[in-house]
Amino acid sequence: MVALDNIQRHKTHAVKVGNVTIGGGAPVVVQSMTNTDTADIDATYRQVKELFLAGSEIVRITVNNDDAAKAVPYIREKLEADGLDVPLAGCFHYNGHTLLDTYPALAEALEKYRINPGNVGFGAKRDKQFEQMIETAVKYNKAVRIGVNWGSLDQDLSTKLMDENAALEQPHDADYVMREALVQSALISAEKAEAVGLPADKIILSAKVSRVQDLIAVYKALAARSNYALHLGLTEAGMGSKGIVATALGEGILLQQGIGDTIRASLTPQIGEARTVEVKVCQQILQSLGLRSFAPQVSACPGCGRTTSTYFQELAGKIQVYLDKQMPIWAKEYAGVEKMNVAVMGCIVNGPGESKHADIGISLPGTGESPVAPVFIDGKKAHTLRGDHIAEEFQDLLENYVTTRYGKKGQKTAA
Repeated sequence: MVALDNIQRHKTHAVKVGNVTIGGGAPVVVQSMTNTDTADIDATYRQVKELFLAGSEIVRITVNNDDAAKAVPYIREKLEADGLDVPLAGCFHYNGHTLLDTYPALAEALEKYRINPGNVGFGAKRDKQFEQMIETAVKYNKAVRIGVNWGSLDQDLSTKLMDENAALEQPHDADYVMREALVQSALISAEKAEAVGLPADKIILSAKVSRVQDLIAVYKALAARSNYALHLGLTEAGMGSKGIVATALGEGILLQQGIGDTIRASLTPQIGEARTVEVKVCQQILQSLGLRSFAPQVSACPGCGRTTSTYFQELAGKIQVYLDKQMPIWAKEYAGVEKMNVAVMGCIVNGPGESKHADIGISLPGTGESPVAPVFIDGKKAHTLRGDHIAEEFQDLLENYVTTRYGKKGQKTAA
């Protein structure tokens, strides 16, 4: 197996977005986007705060009209009053040049502008309006994400490439031309931005599609043909398992190849589902690949005919909730606890072995097995639990393990 430490990451410019660094070998950054009406200051503030506290290191908000533009500085003020240093990215389409020019406080309050070359303007106005937004970014020393999208491609460029392709002896298929149009649109726009005065270390590129294979092909091309920082995201990924699986596959394959400096999971929320799910998905992608660690991980068996009791599922759920609740507290006191692995297994087949591989693990009895649950700590059997309070006792052992292993005394001992 290839160690991730040995994978050569694509060399990109380091871009500062507020207090966050994207690219240049920095850890891959997690981003998210609000779905509130930005003009609703309180609702947007609350969701930005929620996303940030969940682990989103940059939060993007829609800036689509005058009311939204006026609201952004007040949202920034409320965040700062709460001690939340959240870099805000403004998402502009069609009228961004006007809003940034009309509302200087908006231009100042944002740390990054997201510009889509496909709808920044049309005809003779396109280049002028694009340049106007770039000039504003230069004036206020802001980063810019040039984000092309296959749903809003530059039609002039697309038509030009299709005509050139049709003239070839062996034309490429339509998907190839679409992918090439995305890549060229991003790179040409970045070159124009530099010509206006925006340095390469203020530019991030993205090329959003909704099919995994297209995503991989487009970003491999961008990485091969530039050194701009790259934002990964599968646009309109979808809802539930479909969106999560597609996002994890597309972004995971690229990250495994060293491509990608910041990521987002563009998931359609289920009714009543927290917006923070997209943040957790991004964190899980990075942690599963071994690129970053955010919270202790729970390994649990899927269950089979040997585990007719649902107790191991209930215990695994309780432990995961407990870890999620404790992590904000532990993070302040116990360095390295986010890398801890916990196993909750359901029978004797793989239970003891899997528990030995974890930092701390419990192997619950399967159907017909003796009603005892051995607990393994750092690879050795340390306790045997019985009775009606196994969950509470294991939780106490887990808490004790954290304080002993990751507390100052434990760290000195381990050193």
